[in-house]
This record gives sequence, structure tokens and C-alpha cells, in this order.
Amino acid sequence: MDKQKIVGEVALIARRAGAAIMSVYGNVAEMPVELKDDQSPLTLADKASNDIITSGLVQLDVKFPIISEESKQIPYEERRNYEYCWMVDPLDGTKEFLKRNGEFTVNIALLYRNEPILGVVYVPALDEMYWALKGEGAYLESRIGKMRLEAASFQMADSQLNVVCSRSHLSDATKAFIDQLNEPNLVSKGSALKFLIVARGQAHIYPRLSLTSEWDTCPAQLVLEEAGGKVIDQETGERMLYNKESLLNHFFIAYGKVIM
Repeated sequence: MDKQKIVGEVALIARRAGAAIMSVYGNVAEMPVELKDDQSPLTLADKASNDIITSGLVQLDVKFPIISEESKQIPYEERRNYEYCWMVDPLDGTKEFLKRNGEFTVNIALLYRNEPILGVVYVPALDEMYWALKGEGAYLESRIGKMRLEAASFQMADSQLNVVCSRSHLSDATKAFIDQLNEPNLVSKGSALKFLIVARGQAHIYPRLSLTSEWDTCPAQLVLEEAGGKVIDQETGERMLYNKESLLNHFFIAYGKVIM
């Protein structure tokens, strides 16, 4: 499998999905919004992006099953046997999209068994493409060129660490974690951007002690890990894994380069 070729093809698919999202971005106020079973919003942009991504992935030379937020869910009895599969969130940060603050992403990852080995996160409003291959580093391609990402080094006892939190979700447990730090600076971001600013070295920690789904985090986790960081499952104490029986993540904390 030529993973370099595949990541380039997936990045192009993500760009096309992002272009579809941006084509309706100016008409958000008039856009009909549905509520899914979990009461999260679903828009025409989510659906258009999902259609572009799923049709693009099935046309690749490699043929793998697709797990997508907006597609019919596959029973675990079938999923558990996947060796490779795609994990897709066609519009991560729909609430941010509806607020028109630009903090939303297109997320596509390739899993090998339970681990991401390829991750693409595209930020349509900024035209920023983040991608990573396991063991080969993490990169950002933007209008000013291509750069390799490196997370910031720090110690947990340091003062004024930059701690990323959500604009839409901040649980009591997350607040309690932040209160243990030494004069932290809070940085509010939506969607997978919370991982990405840690991967860029602009923040140090992202605690998420509330529910997320696997497609929210999967590709961005690999980007952060390949930039030198880590994402720790608070239930297992180990690296966060995917394609579990429940597609909800355990609580987690994402770190840059922690010096012990």
C-alpha cells in the first residue's frame, strides 16, 4: 500500500468536501437544521460533505469500509473484523459552522485495526490542510507553504500553560482538571482545531473530560502524535484506540511533549 499516494488523494477529497461546505457558508442563516438523535445539529453542508467523501473514498484503488458520522452505522459484529477501515466526520464543529466563526473541520482517518495510521484534517475557512502518516511525521500545508509540525515541550508544573478548551463544551470535570494547573491560560477553540493548535506548539494541553465520538478525534490524534504529543484515554491510561463496540470515546487528555 502506497500511503503517501493515498494521503494525497484523501487530502484532495477533503478539499472538495471543504469547498462544498464553503459554498453554502454564506447562507447559514437561511439553512434548515435537523436535530439528530443525540440532539446535535445536522445541516445540508454535513450531508454534501459526507456524500463527496464517501463517493471519493470508494473510488480509490484501495477498498476499505467506511465508518462515518452521517452514514448508517455498521453493527459491531461486522466492524470488529475490519483490518482496515476509514473513519470520517464530514463536518466536525457543526455548531461552530452555524455560528460562522470558521472553527470547523473535515476529518478523515484510516485505521489499521484499532489505531489511526493516516490522518487528514482540513480547515475550509482557512484553507489549511493538516495530515500525518504513522511514523512519518505531521505536516501543515497552507497558502504560505508546507511545514512540519512539532508540539511544544513543557512540564506539568510550569506556570501559564496554554490549555485548550471547547467553545461549546466545558464540563465540571474539565474545569476541575484545569484548576489543578499553575496559572493556566485558557484557549477556546472548536472542533478538531483543539488538537491542531497543540500539534503546532501553540498550546500545551487539551483535556476533554466529556463525551466525544471517535470520528471527532481520530485523524487529529494522529497529527498530534506525529508532532510529538500524545492522547491518553482516562479509563485505560493508554493511547486512545478506535472502532470499539461503542463509537463514543472515553474521556481523554491530549498533551504536547511532556517532560517528566
